[in-house]
Amino acid sequence: MRWHLTDIIINNVSEPKARLLLAHGAGAGAQSEFMQQLAQQLAAHNIEVWRFNFAYMQRFIDSGKRSLPAKMPLLQQEFIHQLDKCPADLALFIGGKSMGSRVASLLSSHPGVEAVFAFGYPFHPPKKHSWRAEHFAALACPLFIAQGERDAFGTKTELAAMQWPKVVLHWLTDGDHDFKPRVKSGLTQQQLIAQAAQFCSRKIDEVLLAK
Repeated sequence: MRWHLTDIIINNVSEPKARLLLAHGAGAGAQSEFMQQLAQQLAAHNIEVWRFNFAYMQRFIDSGKRSLPAKMPLLQQEFIHQLDKCPADLALFIGGKSMGSRVASLLSSHPGVEAVFAFGYPFHPPKKHSWRAEHFAALACPLFIAQGERDAFGTKTELAAMQWPKVVLHWLTDGDHDFKPRVKSGLTQQQLIAQAAQFCSRKIDEVLLAK
């Protein structure tokens, strides 16, 4: 194996309705506060969450030496390697935070995947207009995106006119890329993470009911 991948971190639930393989964003790994909170909230909705670190992140955790993420094709290979470990006992969904969601969205046609979830999709780098949504027109399954309204990687205003056949956007009030709202909003990051998990749970229910 050309890369060193972590063991899967599993948030078990007593009566799971589905399994979600969840990848981290570019700058923080599977054990980050955001990823832990999100996984806990999803588990509260009877979603069994499997998290893992991409190899570049695991190297940083092991050595303390930070490096840039691998190129997208390699990240996809690593994600597929984890996907192929998933047993077929539960309906399978994939997704991620930011970069992790972009990788997952490129695997929408992978056998067994019911839908993809993005928690803060990186539509473009902040203040740049190189968009990362060209593959959205050819998605093989639904892509559900929970996005902060103020996300510098794709704001509500920027995306108002955008439409893709298989993409559903759910806006989190006043959230940024990490779902942090401003104090004046009266909301907390924890509340927005909980709302994103509720949205995910509702959409999983819809997909399962439609089967």
